[in-house]
Amino acid sequence: MKAVGLHQYLPIDNEDALVDFQIDRPEPGPRDLLVAVKSIAVNPVDTKVRAPKETPVTETTPKILGWDAAGEVVAVGSAVAHYQVGDQVFYAGDITRPGCNSEFQLVDERIVGRMPRTQDYAAAAALPLTSLTAWEALFERLGISASGDDAGKSLLIIGGAGGVGSIAIQLACTLARLKVIATASRTKSSMWIKQMGAQHVVNHRNPVDEELQDIGIDAVDYILCLNNTDQHFPAMANAIKPQGKICTIVENSGPLEVGLLKSKSATFVWEFMFTRSMFQTEDMIRQQEILNRIAQLIDSEELVTTVGDTIEPINAANLRLAHKQIESGRTIGKLVLSGWD
Repeated sequence: MKAVGLHQYLPIDNEDALVDFQIDRPEPGPRDLLVAVKSIAVNPVDTKVRAPKETPVTETTPKILGWDAAGEVVAVGSAVAHYQVGDQVFYAGDITRPGCNSEFQLVDERIVGRMPRTQDYAAAAALPLTSLTAWEALFERLGISASGDDAGKSLLIIGGAGGVGSIAIQLACTLARLKVIATASRTKSSMWIKQMGAQHVVNHRNPVDEELQDIGIDAVDYILCLNNTDQHFPAMANAIKPQGKICTIVENSGPLEVGLLKSKSATFVWEFMFTRSMFQTEDMIRQQEILNRIAQLIDSEELVTTVGDTIEPINAANLRLAHKQIESGRTIGKLVLSGWD
């Protein structure tokens, strides 16, 4: 089968950073689905895994990246209970296993959802990783009610125009009925954020606590940080209300001064979408349930897919272009690739 991967971790301008190759089609384990991959989406995690390492590493067999896909089930393992051959599915996968940049991929059924009926493969592939991340961050890590019990409370989303931010804004407005303030730094991204439903837009190139004060907001109940935790942490600590909650998905590069949160008894928590699959947690099937709920919300038009650009076909050259665009930091919505040569 066709696949795209790497042997060395190289800058994206190097043609060997991602290469086309052939590999044997895998056989499903007991809980696995074998999916014929139709469309994939590219995320910052792809570029971070591919990026050069401090100590050079060479992979003897090509490492396959990619953690957002939509496709058709073509085989199932002996213990699969929820899917059958022919089902259309979407999923983010497991960072400890080969990714979706291949014609066929194995994925545990517990982290797979049924594709929205109203969407094509490209639109569906744009959803899984960001939807799971946003849902877990808002409703599990921050503890916000998904049924509106916290309606009227305030949420600041730092980095609102990317894939996770685009879905998080919609979920926070539609299900939680929060007052959402999201950040952007360009006119185009500000317009996108408002289209997603944010009531206010501020600029994260400035201290976000000062930006909030400029629009008459002294502090917020919740903060979801999707952009540069190190840079924004002091302002977040200042902007969060007493007993408020902060969640980030962006790893820090240096120590964070968490003591700033002590007097407010504020919560600081991480969200990592791969935790459940990485550690095979007892509630791993929760991701299947979340994806099925997202599909229902898409089909009922309570949410919209967040495709930004679509590139055809799926190959190494186009994936290098996609990685380069993601690394520019100027992507709005999700970047999707569809079809194989």
